[in-house]
Amino acid sequence: MLSTIRAFAPSFNRSPSRAFSTKTQMDSITKNPDARISRCASNSISTESRGTSQETPITLQEWQGWGSTSPMPTMVTEIIEELKALEKNIDAQMSFGGNGGKLQGYFKTQEDKKHRATYQALGSSEQKLHFFSARQIACRLLGSRDYLCQKCWLPFEDCMCSRVKQCPLWSGARFWLYMHPKDFLRQNNTGKLLLQVFGVEATTLCLYGISEHEDIMWSAFKSAGKSKVCCLYPNKNATSKSVQEAFISELSTKQERTQQTTDGDGILNFILIDGTWSNSAAMFNRLREQAKSVWGEDLPCISLTTGSSAMHKLRPQPSWDRTCTAAAAASLLFELQLIPRLSSVGLEKQGEALEDSLEVLLEALTSRRIRMGRSITRKVRHATSFC
Repeated sequence: MLSTIRAFAPSFNRSPSRAFSTKTQMDSITKNPDARISRCASNSISTESRGTSQETPITLQEWQGWGSTSPMPTMVTEIIEELKALEKNIDAQMSFGGNGGKLQGYFKTQEDKKHRATYQALGSSEQKLHFFSARQIACRLLGSRDYLCQKCWLPFEDCMCSRVKQCPLWSGARFWLYMHPKDFLRQNNTGKLLLQVFGVEATTLCLYGISEHEDIMWSAFKSAGKSKVCCLYPNKNATSKSVQEAFISELSTKQERTQQTTDGDGILNFILIDGTWSNSAAMFNRLREQAKSVWGEDLPCISLTTGSSAMHKLRPQPSWDRTCTAAAAASLLFELQLIPRLSSVGLEKQGEALEDSLEVLLEALTSRRIRMGRSITRKVRHATSFC
């Protein structure tokens, strides 16, 4: 399922690109004062100048602080270094603005030219996807530094961490948060709540188009086996089963087995597609293609009997039968709870913990909008399916 909140999300103007050259022909360009733009911490009266102090490299600890358990992706590191090199070459400071961090000013203008040229020169769609994703993530890391809380992805003044209650997830399940780069570090993203509530031991962040992340995910799926992997995705063009159909027969045949807690030994791996509905189709197709490559068969899918979530109050979905990532995960846990074999593992409590965190996020975002003098309701979109 998808986290489609867009009302409060930090937006970054990036177009796809891969590792680009640090050498430029801009020796004659003088420093443009427009490049040193202040960044608003909010749209309130006071503003904070945020020239980005990017001399300090992003460490493994900082990278993993945002919710990943992987090493720092190589291409993300390369692009960050390229951005720093461009600062020196054109004598213009990298700066960010808006609700979370768009590149701004003269630096943005020059960087746009550079990355667009690099993207066009790439030879394959796979290379372009890798560069697109890495550049998005690199800019978000730099633009969110010293601005967003690493746990809840909200500005420090709106941090909600103290109100989110952690809850261990049933050891027989694991969530894979397959997140679009444009949703990474978005303030109104709900997929992050799974990381906060269940922890990185039970929820693994996998960023779309980041080869290191996708390799880790598929390695785990190969070890688990096709019968232990399913994607939560309501695509009418894909064969999907209800939760009852997918699991009750399989679990009932294994009632004599003890509960297993390691990959390849019974853990159910649930893929949650975390991106806008318009981006989800490409993400889902990528998963299906890889599944056919690995198993020679289509990706197993399940669907829910879920309705709207609390977040519909602030961000409309394409239709009322669509919901956000956290609400979808909670609904999955509630439906699994109805399977007799799983009725005693506390899934209802875990689903409620996730729903509670969604309410906390809603309150935090609402309070921020009120403080900024913005409307707390959103216009309803046309009920059109983007899938």
